[in-house]
Amino acid sequence: MIENDHIVTSFDEDLGRIDSIIAEMGGLAERQLSDAVDALVRRDVELAESVIQSDKKIDALEEELDNFTIRVLALRQPMADDLRAVVVALKMASNLERIGDYAKNVAKRTMTLSTMERIGQVSPSIRRMARQVQEMISNVLDAYAMHDLAKANSVRLRDEEVDLMHTSLFRELLTYMMEDPRNITACTHMLFIAKNVERMGDHVTSIAENVHFLVTGEMPADERPKNDLSSQTVVVQD
Repeated sequence: MIENDHIVTSFDEDLGRIDSIIAEMGGLAERQLSDAVDALVRRDVELAESVIQSDKKIDALEEELDNFTIRVLALRQPMADDLRAVVVALKMASNLERIGDYAKNVAKRTMTLSTMERIGQVSPSIRRMARQVQEMISNVLDAYAMHDLAKANSVRLRDEEVDLMHTSLFRELLTYMMEDPRNITACTHMLFIAKNVERMGDHVTSIAENVHFLVTGEMPADERPKNDLSSQTVVVQD
């Protein structure tokens, strides 16, 4: 009995370490996004370079989690709920690492855009979309930590708002390019940045779905709401 109690306690400690790594990755990913967009809005090349370099920290944490969970699976051989917790953590780490990659991509394009003229109010629009995604990251991490199904489902539904913002930005940028061909290069970089932020929202939504799986043992039954119509957008020139 004492030995079983020791095994349970040890596994709980393992899960605690996994949760700690996920929380650190999530905090870094949220900060990466915030700094990348701040660098874009302020044309801050030094901050953009810092974001690019900081991505290595998230990559290192994902590798640490991968190695640790492999060890946990080999030594503890968890079953049922315990196995589900480990699998979900691995998936979440992958999503958070991709969010960091997208933030790095935003920073790289910011380095290029810093030498070009600003395009309308596009940067503030991207900041509004990024703040929505930041809040989603924060909420989904809370949902994971507290096993809060309602909060996870709320985050999942909010991705539709990010899609709508992305579609609006896509249309706006196409209009700027049609109005003046000299805007094409800068607008193309902005299109990629907007798409990067939209993809971050998709990864946060995937985390929310995995929290749903963690709590219930099942993935959400309904289709994820999507409203990104950028692939169907047509701007008619007068």
